[in-house]
Amino acid sequence: MDQSGVLLWVKAEPFIVGALQVPPPSKFSLHYLRKISTYVRTRATEGAYPRLYWSTWRHIACGKLQLAKDLAWLYFEIFDSLAVKTPEERLEWSEILSNCMSEDEVEKQRNQLSVNTLQFLLFLYIQQLNKVSLRTSLIGEEWPSPRNRSQSPEKSSCHNKNWNDYSHQAFVCDHLSDLLELLLDPEQLTASFHSTHSSLVSREAVVALSFLIEGTVSRARKIYPLHELALWQPLHAESGFSRISKTFSFYKLEAWLRACLTGNPFGTSACLKSGKKLAWAHQVEGTTKRAKIACNTHVAPKMHRMVVMSQVYKQTLAKSSDTLVGAHVKIHRCNESFIYLLSPLRSVTIEKCRNSTFILGPVQTALHLHSCDNVKVIAVCHRLSISSTAGCIFHILTPTRPLILSGNQAVTFAPFHTHYPMLEDHMARTGLATVPNYWDNPMIVCRENCNTSVFQLLPPCEFYVFIIPFEMEGDTTEIPGGLPSAYQKALGQREQKIQIWQKTVKEARLTKDQRKQFQVLVENKFYEWLINTGHRQQLDSLVPPAAGSKQAAG
Repeated sequence: MDQSGVLLWVKAEPFIVGALQVPPPSKFSLHYLRKISTYVRTRATEGAYPRLYWSTWRHIACGKLQLAKDLAWLYFEIFDSLAVKTPEERLEWSEILSNCMSEDEVEKQRNQLSVNTLQFLLFLYIQQLNKVSLRTSLIGEEWPSPRNRSQSPEKSSCHNKNWNDYSHQAFVCDHLSDLLELLLDPEQLTASFHSTHSSLVSREAVVALSFLIEGTVSRARKIYPLHELALWQPLHAESGFSRISKTFSFYKLEAWLRACLTGNPFGTSACLKSGKKLAWAHQVEGTTKRAKIACNTHVAPKMHRMVVMSQVYKQTLAKSSDTLVGAHVKIHRCNESFIYLLSPLRSVTIEKCRNSTFILGPVQTALHLHSCDNVKVIAVCHRLSISSTAGCIFHILTPTRPLILSGNQAVTFAPFHTHYPMLEDHMARTGLATVPNYWDNPMIVCRENCNTSVFQLLPPCEFYVFIIPFEMEGDTTEIPGGLPSAYQKALGQREQKIQIWQKTVKEARLTKDQRKQFQVLVENKFYEWLINTGHRQQLDSLVPPAAGSKQAAG
């Protein structure tokens, strides 16, 4: 079989969801990862290889790499969240955690968890994607705006890499020898941890590499993990597999990978270039900005779906659509808009958006915001992380601690405060439960001296529930998990004030003319309030546009 029929590409999800948008700990360098790779094999009987247990990783990370335990758990948990699991398994884990009465009990449960050792090493290595090089931190990748000047050199040198499939491909190609050497058995390496011409790669190592690479044969629709293609009999000569030793030749395997690696047909660039354009947004009169929304869901298999939207301006966009189900969503440069995406989503990245509100269906993996100003996000998500945001508010329900990365100012966290009819059904489909809920316990992960003054919890006196103004089928009629008591109490007190006010008006026994006059006064005050708070625009944008530019169903 001619090897030109094989196409391999670097998977997007490990980078979109798995590479944390922050420079990695210095101890995740290749030098230390090689040491760990050798160490785990000598501790195979102690829960280190081929599965790495949390207790062993904690010992390595805290004892040998000097990482804080929270950080060690963070990387372990992010990797574990990428594993293929049923929603039922995820819900079961949430239930186990919510029944723990102490930190010790939580730790006992974590000790039962294990991950694929070799894939975890690759996962730690790809954190280098967001390593700040001295060159880009000095020159920067874009002209510094006044807003960025106050930030550290970490500012935004990396944040587009997570969604840039060219960066993923370049990263794997540039570091392919290192990635393969990291997977070699120690006896296949020289004393300085390098491969030789005769080094052999185990079958397990190639299975592990399937975490990052997949492909197809002769442009067939079916996608195969790397190891299935490498082990396919007609390809043995090219991939360097020996049926006798059941191993691959290092240099032949590397040459075959380099020859076959190509652009990801389901990556962001393919989606933007040849994806289906969606007419979900209308053009606002008097603006030159053109809303662009593209998706690849008509061609992409389940785990590769993507929706990219940019430049939605001054409007309300609301969708609950099969196009969104299980998709990685990127929202870019949206301004003064209200965006409702009420479907179960795989991941969401919101970047360079301003003065907008985003109401999202449950996000199964990561919700990340970067370089956003004055944005409100309302979501149930597995994980929230934020970087370079200013004046943003997050109403969230999440089973993991929100991550405050670098460059944030005036962050507010608040309880999740809305519902729509299909919400609980969508939560069940994504494996997200109402407990545990760490919305109010963020973790600061950045190199600069971030202190806790960077965030606040919303004062209960400023808390209101959010009403989703659309009719849909479904059974959810209240906020999942309810509200924390302080916020419930604040709502109760406000309700009481309204009742007292109504009673006062009733007891005033106004004449018909006085009532009319009074009503005009109240309505004028209310109208003034709508304009001052910006709610007027929100109400106006709920009115459907003229028939000629109706939002298309998608």
